[in-house]
Amino acid sequence: MTVKRFAAVAAACVCLSAFTAPAFARDHHKVHSPKPASHSSHSSSSSKVRSGTASWYQYGRRTANGERFNPDGLTAAHRTLPFGTRLVVRNRRNGRSVVVRVNDRGPFIRGRVLDVSRGAARKLGMIGTGTAPVDITVEKTETLASN
Repeated sequence: MTVKRFAAVAAACVCLSAFTAPAFARDHHKVHSPKPASHSSHSSSSSKVRSGTASWYQYGRRTANGERFNPDGLTAAHRTLPFGTRLVVRNRRNGRSVVVRVNDRGPFIRGRVLDVSRGAARKLGMIGTGTAPVDITVEKTETLASN
């Protein structure tokens, strides 16, 4: 009896996977496909990306693009923007701004839109608070051969 039950469950799984796998593969591909060229190649004029909360970090040995992490550099982690993108980040609390380069992925905490290095956080005046409300504007997107 258990062999028949096992065979029936296995057959049902095979049938279900045959119908659901293509849909999953299509959805999986859409989630991880690169952004369209019109989104990733910005003109020389600045365009507003987002307002939200930024945090800073100083840990890690390597960034997502393979560089050695420099905590005092002017770099940032963003979830989707291409590596090499230069962003103007403005702290809405005090008006300070800094230009950072995206070289890492993150932040992975709900409600945050950007992680900046300790050096960028110092220039933004957010070392003590840890987070700050910011406006993020794309200044320039560099085309990297490794992307």
